[in-house]
Amino acid sequence: MTVTLRPAVQADAGFAALCVAAAYAPWIAVIGRKPWPMTQDYHEVIASDRVLIAEHDGQPVGLLVTRETADGFLVDNLAVLPECKGQGIGRQLLERAERDATSLGYRSLYLYTNERMTENIELYARVGYLEYERRQEEGFRRVFMRKALA
Repeated sequence: MTVTLRPAVQADAGFAALCVAAAYAPWIAVIGRKPWPMTQDYHEVIASDRVLIAEHDGQPVGLLVTRETADGFLVDNLAVLPECKGQGIGRQLLERAERDATSLGYRSLYLYTNERMTENIELYARVGYLEYERRQEEGFRRVFMRKALA
């Protein structure tokens, strides 16, 4: 499925929260609590970070949150509606993050996921991310992964 990406506006905060809740809900039982993205105020996220909304046929189907940090260009959140999962939307969002990082002069980008989200770890490894650190942060056991950019 091909999507168009556009910058989020404050009116997208409701969709962002809904999309994240739907995408991350299955992980609550796995990690024993709400994943960190489910606890965020998406009005604040849209105001402070780079947030893109993925749309298909004019309807929002996913989102990407990135930002520049002291450690580099961070893919902070990627969520796709469950009914759209497996259609290449996540890959298109990651590719956009790579292009954005490159255009800003970064030679790599990084992300993290919960260590119990093994499906995510495997997915990121398949698209070129390498694990470089595990640590406890904000009460979560996180796996940090980085991808070098050409």
